[in-house]
Amino acid sequence: MRQLNIHITPEFEKNLNKFMKYKKLDTKSEALRVALKEALEQLETKPTAIDFRSWIGLGKQAPENKKLQFKTHDYLWK
Repeated sequence: MRQLNIHITPEFEKNLNKFMKYKKLDTKSEALRVALKEALEQLETKPTAIDFRSWIGLGKQAPENKKLQFKTHDYLWK
């Protein structure tokens, strides 16, 4: 079996430990293999489509810029 060395963040390690406890796995290597296998199986059975509907209207929530650089939109293109 080939070896893979990775650097992980403390947050990733914390989540990996939770996953290990949930799945009752003994090693991080085994946990990563199981997680990757499950993720690939899920993609094969039901591919996820990205849903951008939650983005609708987000631009209107941003604060309006009161200090306009141009008098009108037409002035911008002159």
